[in-house]
Amino acid sequence: MRALNLITLLLIIIGGLNWLLVGLFQFDLVAAIFGGPGAILSRIVYALVGLSALWQLVPFSRAMSAGETAAESNFGNRH
Repeated sequence: MRALNLITLLLIIIGGLNWLLVGLFQFDLVAAIFGGPGAILSRIVYALVGLSALWQLVPFSRAMSAGETAAESNFGNRH
């Protein structure tokens, strides 16, 4: 489960950075790498990013119901 959470988080970060590029420079990096926004590989990446966001709603809702995120609760415990 931890590996899947890390993979989905990475995909969400990639998607967020891609949207940053689209917003600032009107440049879709995913489309540029995989052959255009309508190319099957681009559509697969877009779908995986979206599915990753849906998957991450579960740990997010758990963190919100606990009152703090895991990152905040473990922040002071790292040495």
